[in-house]
Amino acid sequence: MKANKDTNNQEDSSLKKQDKTFGMPRTDLALEVRETFEDDNVEIQGVILKEDYDKDKDIRVSTVVIKDQRGADAMGKPMGTYITIEAPKLKESDESYHEPITSEIAKYIKELAGDTKGKEVLIAGLGNREVTPDALGPQVVDNLFVTRHLIREFGSEFQERHHMGNMSAISPGVMGQTGMEASEVLRGIIHETMPKLVIVIDALAARSVHRLNTTVQITDTGISPGSGVGNNRKALNKESLGVDVIALGIPTVVDAATIVNDTLERFMAKQGFDEKQVDQFIHEVNEETIGNMFVTPKNIDESIKRISYTVSEALNKCFA
Repeated sequence: MKANKDTNNQEDSSLKKQDKTFGMPRTDLALEVRETFEDDNVEIQGVILKEDYDKDKDIRVSTVVIKDQRGADAMGKPMGTYITIEAPKLKESDESYHEPITSEIAKYIKELAGDTKGKEVLIAGLGNREVTPDALGPQVVDNLFVTRHLIREFGSEFQERHHMGNMSAISPGVMGQTGMEASEVLRGIIHETMPKLVIVIDALAARSVHRLNTTVQITDTGISPGSGVGNNRKALNKESLGVDVIALGIPTVVDAATIVNDTLERFMAKQGFDEKQVDQFIHEVNEETIGNMFVTPKNIDESIKRISYTVSEALNKCFA
């Protein structure tokens, strides 16, 4: 009987925390969703968190595994594995630092993709190249060493002799440019080219300003383009595309409400306001003045150019 009571208390705590997060700024990072439960010291059933920190490289890797539907309901995300690589210097122009990051990204892509030897891979760079914070996907594609056409031209013997992978790539644009969902474009391409694996690259939204342009999330659950900024499109996953899908994303924007919330919470707490008063005031401020505003760093042009090259090098290591 005691076990049932403990379980019920755990469920109540999780649900209360989940309800509280509904009004919080958006995030695409599973790690940030998991972090919202930490204050309550609640162990989420069906969710496993593993962390590893390399002090020499200054790289932290956190793996969130959502094992069952109960965990998926608590997290608000599909079942699967979410690997988050936090590298504070990723946005800096230090080549000696970007090289180990490239290796780390390649390592975890291979971990989720399994045996990549000779596997036909389609890379889809999502986003709008005319909007810098959303241009990560297209710029990654620009830097890829695509090989599918070479293999079709010179044959499998040429591929084996040069130890070459089989990689193709596309930037499907956004609905405002093409009039089509990315999923519709990709389904047509997949039908014609028949890849065994699709890797989608997209810009994400974060909860923390410290994770902008410094964090890489890799997951085997696919992605819903635009979800982080409230602009949901059809999901790109195995169910919708018919092939295995790995999604790689980097947060480039943060909800403006995040900055306002964090500042007001600290200030009002010091002034003696209770949690309910703080939440009510922040809600009113967000409703009246913030709306759907998102913030990106002022050096986003340089960061996207640098990070897209790092990601493309990792993909070239894996599949080119």
